[in-house]
Amino acid sequence: MVKELLRNHSSVRIYDGNPISKEIIEELIATAQMAATSHFVQAYSVIWVTDEEKKEKLALFSGNPRQYETSGGAFVFCVDFKRLQSAGKLEGVDIVADSAENVLVGVADVSLFAQNFVVAAESMGYGICYIGGVRNKLEEISELFNLPDYVFPLFGLTIGVPARRNEVKPRLPVAAVLHENEYNTEKYEELLPAYNDTMEAYYNNRSSNRKIDNWTKQMADFLIEQRRPHIKDFLAEKGFNWK
Repeated sequence: MVKELLRNHSSVRIYDGNPISKEIIEELIATAQMAATSHFVQAYSVIWVTDEEKKEKLALFSGNPRQYETSGGAFVFCVDFKRLQSAGKLEGVDIVADSAENVLVGVADVSLFAQNFVVAAESMGYGICYIGGVRNKLEEISELFNLPDYVFPLFGLTIGVPARRNEVKPRLPVAAVLHENEYNTEKYEELLPAYNDTMEAYYNNRSSNRKIDNWTKQMADFLIEQRRPHIKDFLAEKGFNWK
């Protein structure tokens, strides 16, 4: 069942090394394209990295070489308004891509598209791993793949036959993310410590990389300072310089 497939997702970082055929990749992309898209703009493109030298550089720039070394397919998912600019030119108009709204539209479109790709891949027995590390070196990755203005990388993704599967990491309880009629901040005082207990047990008992940690400490350490401050200037260089 689809529900069981979704509930058993875990990231895969070690694959069997066998490449995935072009036929399957194109099938997955076609399936991904049926995801919802804002106003039918379809503001996404995918770079399929088959050149080994470029894959090695992508792994280096992403800071995640292990995720790429054994993968059967490596990709960079991009927000893309260049194609929409070309559509506008066919109609004799200059489109307005330079807005915060369009960046949000692009991010949403790519994310929905990618998740369709992931679910389709997992339904065929493959494993996947999203790689946000591509945003560490946006300029270098854009140059590596000759990305034009109005196109920028959002995340990488690897796919392949898993050599090993990780345990499913417990998510926040439904009560922590579901609010009825109005937002309730008070419930976090009870729910988050309980979730910490769940995560501490998970980290202490999983089959590999055991550690002593919890969710609130992870988030505090992660968000205590601004991350990737270079992104704003990079987006401006790509044509997204809204005020």
